[in-house]
Amino acid sequence: MTPQLTPYPAYKDSGAPWLPDIPSEWRLLRAKNIFRPIDVRSETGDEELLTVSSNDGVVPRSQKTVTMFKAESYVGHKLCWPGDLVINSLWAWMQGLGFARQHGLVSSAYGVYRPYPEFRHYASYFNYALRSAAYKWELVTRSKGVWLSRLQISDGAFLDMPVLVPPPDEQSAIVCFLEQADRRIRRYIRAKQKLIGLLNEQKQAVIHRAVTRGLDRNVRLKPSGVEWLGDVPHDWQVQRLRNIVDIRVSSVDKHTKHGEYSVRLCNYADAYKNDHITTDMPFMRATASPDEIARFRLEEGDVLITKDSEIWTDIAVPSLVQQSADDLICGYHLALLRPVRRLVDGAYLLRALQCPCVAYQSHVEAHGVTRFGLSQSAIKSIRIPLPPLPEQAAIVRFLEEATADLDHAAAVAQRQSALLREYRTRLIADVVTGKVDVRHLELPGAYELAEDEELLEQEALKAGAETVESEPDEEVQDEQP
Repeated sequence: MTPQLTPYPAYKDSGAPWLPDIPSEWRLLRAKNIFRPIDVRSETGDEELLTVSSNDGVVPRSQKTVTMFKAESYVGHKLCWPGDLVINSLWAWMQGLGFARQHGLVSSAYGVYRPYPEFRHYASYFNYALRSAAYKWELVTRSKGVWLSRLQISDGAFLDMPVLVPPPDEQSAIVCFLEQADRRIRRYIRAKQKLIGLLNEQKQAVIHRAVTRGLDRNVRLKPSGVEWLGDVPHDWQVQRLRNIVDIRVSSVDKHTKHGEYSVRLCNYADAYKNDHITTDMPFMRATASPDEIARFRLEEGDVLITKDSEIWTDIAVPSLVQQSADDLICGYHLALLRPVRRLVDGAYLLRALQCPCVAYQSHVEAHGVTRFGLSQSAIKSIRIPLPPLPEQAAIVRFLEEATADLDHAAAVAQRQSALLREYRTRLIADVVTGKVDVRHLELPGAYELAEDEELLEQEALKAGAETVESEPDEEVQDEQP
């Protein structure tokens, strides 16, 4: 049963513009009365290397994919200890801070602050509070520099910041409530993500079957000549992209240059997050030369693929352009595939590139360490099953109908997941600022939470199975590369 959240019985004015009222027994102190700056440097550089994540706080650098903060030697870098507050001064305004859980080494550009003895047991509460949305206004206004580029908070600016401090017993109750509520919300989110995964797997299976075998289950087959593809319908071909599309790798970036023409730029995220590109999407503004506009202007039926990414499985994610626009340009990190219309339809090309066995070719050809890229020659070499044009159109129509419910269910689950994250953000902010009183709430025990997690997982699996239930196809699993 969900506990009823109610306000405190009495409030007082805080004096802070972002926090008008606070519980009458709470204090508002300057950070300098709670923390003191620590600047101890490593003499060997051999300590565990730590970094600050906006999602997870202070964690070992080995657990994160970090392209910055690499050095030949870490001698002279700052040290922190368990219970110290570590702030990435450049990203404080984006919750780039947290409390260290281990002794380690951090960038010399970070701020390290140690609570005074009176407040050392407040570390868990301060970790929730300072990383919450409630404190973002203070962290943003105290960070100076170029907006969204080089905002930086100084020791003095942070130490002058007001921090809300509840009585000792109340902060313990707040932490206990938030830890268990946070665990439960995260379990709900994981359950939604599992459902989305099941729906996407089923969608890929449907696409794979249609793109590699067609719609006639009794069709006569022939060897494709490609080991990972096996047999294909007798009147199909297997073609490399170089033979059926005009490949154009864009070099148009997001900068505005004097003397160029204003354009709307279709970027990596636009193509990666959407199966279809329409002219009413919120594209960013940039400029391009007349030659770039002529070469990279988007036309109906074009297919865009992601050419570069931090994850190799995010390479060659396709998106179909549904409407032409004179000022809409393919941006950097994307490749534009313009179909030869007498050979391939753009809508079919989209589905073919979404087929797992076709996408796999791009994944294994992507090269890189911290960032992966697909060369133009690798794009040209991608092979797809190619039926006659009338059959391409039939496959497209079939897949639009067969995947519509799956796409809708996945979108609903994704929205529910987003709402759960929004609720978590709001709940933490309300609790750490005293808008709701959680002191006397009865919280579920560990056994109930474990039972709740198992129930959520079962519900996700059941929902996924019911949503994606369709005619079984034994061949699909055996045909994966």
